[in-house]
Order: sequence, then C-alpha cells, then structure tokens
Amino acid sequence: MSQGRAQKLVDEVKVVGRSGQISLGKRFAGKRLRVEHRDDGSIVLTSVIVVPESELWTLKEPHRSRINRGLAWAGGNPPAETDLGALTRKAATRRSRRGARR
Repeated sequence: MSQGRAQKLVDEVKVVGRSGQISLGKRFAGKRLRVEHRDDGSIVLTSVIVVPESELWTLKEPHRSRINRGLAWAGGNPPAETDLGALTRKAATRRSRRGARR
C-alpha cells in the first residue's frame, strides 16, 4: 500500500486466446508493461514509464534537486513581462564592471 491509500486487489481469470494473447481491458490501453516470468511459472506485469537515456540525467542528483527547486520557485512566482531595456542596461553595467576589474 502506497502513501496511505488502500489499494483494492481484484483477482481475475483471463483466458489466453489461440493467438497467444490476452486482453487486460481498456484501462491498460496504450500502457507499457514489464513482463516478469518467474521460475514458478507465474507472470507479473508491472506498468512502467520509459525514460530516454538522453533524459536520464534529470532523475539523478544534483540535477533532480535543482530542477525541483526551480519548479517550486516557478510555482510561487507568476510570470511577468520583462522590461528588455532594463535588462539590457543591467547586462551592460555588469560587462563594464567586469572590464574594470581586469
């Protein structure tokens, strides 16, 4: 049982058709399932989400925490119109300060 919610367990009997297929019902339509064949002959189906390898880094630390912090910030700060003139002036001021330090 996950996160305090009771899960309703329902036993069903399915018949494998001549083609070797079974129907799990519409609620599984389009889902990806991992099929685990156990030594005792049982089969366990687990609903999974596939993450492309190129995006796997987003689930690992420190990136995961940084992404979560950014999402939390975005949730608490509504979007606002950017004053491009002020942004340009601020960037120019920073560039001139860096040049003076060198």
